[in-house]
Amino acid sequence: MYNIGVWFYEQSILLASHFNTKARLWREGRKDIFDKLAAKIDNTKPIVWIHAASLGEFEQGRPIIEELKASHPELRIMLTFFSPSGYEIRKEYPLADYIFYLPMDRPKNVARFLDIVKPQAAIFIKYEFWLNYLAELHRRDIATYLVSATFRRRSIFFKPWGGLWRRALREYRHLFVQDNESERLLREIGCNDVTVAGDTRVDRVMALASKVTPNPLIERFAAGERLFVAGSTWEPDEVLLRELIAQNSDIKFIIAPHEIGAERTARLAASIPGSVLYTDITADQDLSHTQVLILNTMGMLSSLYSYARWAYIGGGFGRGIHNTLEAATYALPIAFGPNYKKFIEACALIELGAACSVRNSAELAAWFKPLKECEATCKMAGEASRRYIDKNCGATQLITAALTTTLS
Repeated sequence: MYNIGVWFYEQSILLASHFNTKARLWREGRKDIFDKLAAKIDNTKPIVWIHAASLGEFEQGRPIIEELKASHPELRIMLTFFSPSGYEIRKEYPLADYIFYLPMDRPKNVARFLDIVKPQAAIFIKYEFWLNYLAELHRRDIATYLVSATFRRRSIFFKPWGGLWRRALREYRHLFVQDNESERLLREIGCNDVTVAGDTRVDRVMALASKVTPNPLIERFAAGERLFVAGSTWEPDEVLLRELIAQNSDIKFIIAPHEIGAERTARLAASIPGSVLYTDITADQDLSHTQVLILNTMGMLSSLYSYARWAYIGGGFGRGIHNTLEAATYALPIAFGPNYKKFIEACALIELGAACSVRNSAELAAWFKPLKECEATCKMAGEASRRYIDKNCGATQLITAALTTTLS
């Protein structure tokens, strides 16, 4: 039944590829995949295979790749993606020796893939449970790990009909989970090869924070004033932020929308009087009276939090909030929308008093007012953010130490 389901899933994507760009990339990326693998893979040196479903999972696996490359330069890293949104953005990632789409999880595909790659170890990031791959890796005695995973009572592993999936969990050599609740649930169903390691993304954001360099343009914009940074925002987030901006003319704001297309950012700028786009700023432009800067370039957001006093993280009025850890690293009080409960770091930050979920502009204003007016209140919330980061760092070293035992 599982294999039939995989076949139907594949056929649905192939059908959608005639009119959907993402599905077309998915199809084209897997065309002649085994010929491409055979032509490029050199397994005379040990290969560690790391699989990430998409971009978010890659970011969780990235610290492990960096640590492995630093401690074992002789290793070859094989990185696979399931989704075009991961592969197309990271297909030139320099620390991976081989980057490919993952062939579909059918028995013949799995056997051919492993025959070509011959990995010494396999690492799956967070939510990857491809049953044929796991079974064949186990049969070949290839050490297989799941990292940065989280489990909840309502998932299929803990249902009466979830036996097939429970057996799949036992095919991992070890499971590294983010929290104590995940460990407890796994032990209830007999999965005892489990360690609470935390989230590797914490190590990633700490590494990024240690390498931040000054940005003269941002410093010129902030000009010593208090700064509020809103990161990865969507239009529903910006409805709230526009009111907050109007109510706080003495505060500078940077808004970094999740999508930075020219039409999208121009529309956002037009909706906020007196705002300026980052790429429109000239070398001699006076920014002292500009209240709002809209970031329309990639790769800068995490460093901007270093200039901020407060942060808002977007996505909470859609599928889910974006990265709160980048802001927490800089000891900031954080707000976000109501769709946050599947993110354990957001739940923990709320419990610590470091963050707040808001449903409307009135709640955002109510959260912001005491933080703006009382430095001690702001500092207390910010310190709680940083305590979470300090408590949850170190997952990368713990996981790679276990892998080193396998690779030695």
